[in-house]
Amino acid sequence: MSQLLKISLPDGSVREMPVGSTPADVAAAIGPGLAKAALAARIDGELRDLTRPFDGDCQLALVTAKDEADALDLARHDYAHVLAEAVQALFPGTQITFGPSTDDGFYYDFAPAERPFTDEDLPAIEAQMRKIIGANKPLRREEWSREQLISRWKQQGESFKAEWAAELPDAETLTVYWSGDDWLDMCRGPHLPSTGKLDPNAFKLTRVSGAYWRGDQNNAMLSRIYGTGWLNKKQLEEHLHRLEEAAKRDHRKLGAEMDLFHLQQEAHGSVFWHPKGYMVWRELEAYMRRAIDGAGYKEVKTPQVMDARQWEQSGHWGKYRENMFVIPDEVPNTEDDGPVISGEADWMALKPMNCPAHVLIFRQGIKSYRDLPLRFYENGCCHRNEPHGALHGLMRVRQFTQDDAHIFCREDQIVSEVQDFCALADRIYKDFGFTYSIKLALRPEKRFGTEEMWDQAEAELRDAVHRAGLATEEYGWEELPGEGAFYAPKLEWHLTDAIGRTWQVGTIQSDRVLPERLDAGYVAEDGGKHRPVMLHRAIFGSYERFIGILIEHYAGKLPVWLAPVQAVVATIVSDADDYARDVTEQLKAAGIRVETDLRNEKINYKVREHSLQKVPHLLVVGKREAEEGTVAVRTLGEERQRFMPLAEAIAMLKGEATPPDLR
Repeated sequence: MSQLLKISLPDGSVREMPVGSTPADVAAAIGPGLAKAALAARIDGELRDLTRPFDGDCQLALVTAKDEADALDLARHDYAHVLAEAVQALFPGTQITFGPSTDDGFYYDFAPAERPFTDEDLPAIEAQMRKIIGANKPLRREEWSREQLISRWKQQGESFKAEWAAELPDAETLTVYWSGDDWLDMCRGPHLPSTGKLDPNAFKLTRVSGAYWRGDQNNAMLSRIYGTGWLNKKQLEEHLHRLEEAAKRDHRKLGAEMDLFHLQQEAHGSVFWHPKGYMVWRELEAYMRRAIDGAGYKEVKTPQVMDARQWEQSGHWGKYRENMFVIPDEVPNTEDDGPVISGEADWMALKPMNCPAHVLIFRQGIKSYRDLPLRFYENGCCHRNEPHGALHGLMRVRQFTQDDAHIFCREDQIVSEVQDFCALADRIYKDFGFTYSIKLALRPEKRFGTEEMWDQAEAELRDAVHRAGLATEEYGWEELPGEGAFYAPKLEWHLTDAIGRTWQVGTIQSDRVLPERLDAGYVAEDGGKHRPVMLHRAIFGSYERFIGILIEHYAGKLPVWLAPVQAVVATIVSDADDYARDVTEQLKAAGIRVETDLRNEKINYKVREHSLQKVPHLLVVGKREAEEGTVAVRTLGEERQRFMPLAEAIAMLKGEATPPDLR
C-alpha cells in the first residue's frame, strides 16, 4: 500500500491523499463547487499552481477569487503572458523579454521585428487576447535545465531570453509555462490553471511606451505595452472610472488652471509658486504653527548646507549620499592655481533632512532630565537628488519643505509623547476632511543599532497606538516587516482621498541610533549622562506634496478657508461698479480674500471663468442689488443662486473663511 500524504486544511481537518496528488485533487475531493472556484494554492504559506503535486505533508489553503490580493496578482501575471502570446501571434518575429504584474495591471516588453508598436495596435492585440482566453488553454509548468532553455531560445531567435537564461544561477530551479501545446515562456510562476480562468472583459490595454532592455539606456530600445487587469468587468469599470476621475483631479492640470504654480526645466524638480498658490501655502503654514504652538513645540531654523563630516557621523553619507546634492567647500581658483579639493572632508552637502541639525541645537548647553521632552519644530527646506524619471509634479520633487519636528525625550516619556502625537495628527487630518489608516513599519534588513534597540522601539510604538485606541480594524492597523528606516521603526499615516486612493504622509519614528552617533546627552536624575530618545515626526510630510494631495482630494474646490481667492464680486452692468467696489472693501475689512470683476462681459462668461478658477463664491451685483444693498451669491458646485442682504453674506463668508481650529 502506497504512503499517504497528510494535507492539513485551514479548518483544522486533515485529508489523506496519495503521493503525486495536487491541490486541485483536494479541491475536487471536497466538492465540485470548490474545484471550479479554486485558482491556486498556498502550500505552507507559499503560493503555488493548483496542478503542482505536493512535495510531502503540508498545510494547504486553496485560493479563490475571494482571496482578492492573491487572485489579482495571479490574474495580472496571466494577462501579461496572454499579451505576449497574442503579440507574437499577430506580429511574427517579435521577441519577448519580461512581463510582470503591477499594482493595477501588467506590462510586457517586446523587441518588434519591424517597427515599434503604437497605441493603434492595441485593439487588435486585445481581440487576439480574448481569443486566447476563450480557448481556455491549460497553463502547464515544466522544469528545464539551463542548457535546454538557452537552446530553445536560440532556436526561436529569442536573443534577449537566451541572454537572460545564460545568467541564471546553476542552483536555481528553472521553469517554463506552456500555454496549450504551442507557446511557452520562461517564468517562476505560479499561474492560474488555464487561460479560461481569466475574464475576457476584465482587462484593457492602456498605452505603449519605450523601455530600454534591462533598464540600461546603452541597450536596445524595446516597446512596452501596458494594461490594467481585474477579476471581473465591474472591477475594471470602477478602475477606469477612478482613472477618469484622477485625470480630472490631476494637480498639475488644476494647478495651471487655478494659476497656483508651475514647473519648468530651468529648476527641474523645484516649484515656482504663484501668488495664489503661495497663499494656500501660507494658510497651511499658519495653521500648522498654531497647532505646534499649542502642542508645546519650539520653532527653530537650521542651515541649508552642512559639512560632509557631519553627514558622515550621522550615517547619511554612507547610506544616503547618492540622493544628496554635494558641493565643494571651496572652489579652486583656476587662474592662480588656488586651493585644490583633496578629499571628502572638503565637501559639503545640501541637507536632505533636518534631523542632524536639530541634534546640534539640542547639544548646545547642558540639558537636564527636567528639560525633557524638548520639541523642536522647523519648516525645513530640504533637497534630495531624485532621478529625473521619478519626478512628478508636486508629489515628487527635489526641493521640498517639511513640517518637521524632533522630540527629545526620556525613555519613560516615549509612549505618552507618541500618544500625544497620534491625537494631534488625528485632529489635523480630520480638519482637512481625511480618513486614514495607521501602519507600523518594522526593521529593515540593512540598519543601524542592536536587536534590543529595535525590539524596544517597535514595542513602544505598538504600545502607544494601542493605548491611543488606533490599532483597530477601523483605522486599518497593519504591521509592515522590513519597511522601517535604517535608523528607526516608524508609524505611518495613510490618508484616503475622495476617490479612494491612499497617500502616505505623516510619520513618527522612535530613534536611539542618531542620538548615539551624534553624541546627544542629558544629565539624568542620578547625575550621569544619558542618551535621549529622538522621535522624528511630520504630519503634512512636505508642504508641496500635501498641497498636491489637497488639490486632487478636493478636485481644486478647496475649503473656503484655504482657497486663495475666497470670493469674487462681479457686476452685471456698469451701473453697479461703485456698489461692487464698496462690497469688495467691506469684504476685505472682514478679512475675506476677494477680487472684483468689473469687465464688460456677460455674467455667464464671468461665472464660467471663475468656476474654472475654483472660486468658492461669486457675489453678483446689478442695479437692483445696488439699490437694495443685497448680493446674489453663486456658490461653486451649486445650481441655484441665493439672494441675501450684504451683511448676511459677509457673515456667512467670514464663518466659512475661518480656519477650523479657530472656529
